[in-house]
Amino acid sequence: MAGSQKERSSDPKMDPAALYREEIYTDRQVGTIRTLVPVKSDGSPDPGRKTVYAGETQILTNAGPLPINFEIDAQSLEEAAQKFAGAAKEAIERAVRELQELRRQAASSIVVPQGGMGGLGPGGIPGGGKIQMP
Repeated sequence: MAGSQKERSSDPKMDPAALYREEIYTDRQVGTIRTLVPVKSDGSPDPGRKTVYAGETQILTNAGPLPINFEIDAQSLEEAAQKFAGAAKEAIERAVRELQELRRQAASSIVVPQGGMGGLGPGGIPGGGKIQMP
């Protein structure tokens, strides 16, 4: 029984009390604003929950375009459009910092070859040379 309960908990179930209707707006140049309007399970508006505004844009990198998604703190579509640039700038700066951190981590990783380094004992490292770091 416990196994079947565990399997059921991993079923991808939608919460009928947390549904949104999605509307997409774009200027066809900079990006899009997704308006997530809360609805009840019958599809009627749910005034008890807040409408969510999410921006989407992309930046070009050496590896190609990188999509940037971010939430816009706004009370209306007009306000979301006015705040789009500032929110996008913050999201891009955050993404650039994260990419720089990933590069730094990749550059500082040390890989010890299985054969070891000469003159340090069996395997190249005292104790057998079994330690590897990615």
